[in-house]
Amino acid sequence: MMTTISETDIDIDRQIVCRYIGYSRDVEPSPRIASLLDEYIENAKHLIEPSYSYVIKNVHEVNDNCATVEDSVCFEGKVISKLLDRCDKVAIFVLTIGGRLEEIAAQLADDNMIVESYVLDAIGSSAVENLAEFVQGIIGETAYHRGFSISRRFSPGYCDWDISQQEKVFQALDGHSSVVKLSPEHLMTPQKSISGIIGMAPSQNDVATYNPCKTCEKHNCVGRR
Repeated sequence: MMTTISETDIDIDRQIVCRYIGYSRDVEPSPRIASLLDEYIENAKHLIEPSYSYVIKNVHEVNDNCATVEDSVCFEGKVISKLLDRCDKVAIFVLTIGGRLEEIAAQLADDNMIVESYVLDAIGSSAVENLAEFVQGIIGETAYHRGFSISRRFSPGYCDWDISQQEKVFQALDGHSSVVKLSPEHLMTPQKSISGIIGMAPSQNDVATYNPCKTCEKHNCVGRR
């Protein structure tokens, strides 16, 4: 079962949307694009249907390339193993802003309104990222009350965690992802969805500061943190 929240809980940051569509911090969009941004950000509030689900499971066994959690789910990958080796528990989550916004963006593209479609898609990307931060905050609060701190978010397809591991994430969610579907190619529908894990550990384990980017050799990676 997924929890639905009000769209008013999700902020859409105009500056971040500008970055998604290619503007640097010190460049203002043209008057036409600025007007389009203001109009579409306001309209998008009625198109997003934010919902999320997460489960918390015990971490059972970790080796160099596999971390086994409760219910015998094995997350494969060195980065994830290094993370969960520090953790007692792991929160597994999925979230989405629904499919309505991307349907409208696709319709705009079909109508040859390419700029409008691109702007709306960027707004959707900003909204789903803000939803992820909202959910991370909820998980962080839950962890705090249990005496834990939390890690960064990790999602399949990033940090050398293979996209095929989406199957393991959805397996661990055990039916708590009804709004979001996974294709045979490991892609989610609706597209504006995020899934992944967040490690939970006692504060002295420094899980909050674990950053695999510091030892990664992909120095030009756009996701580098």
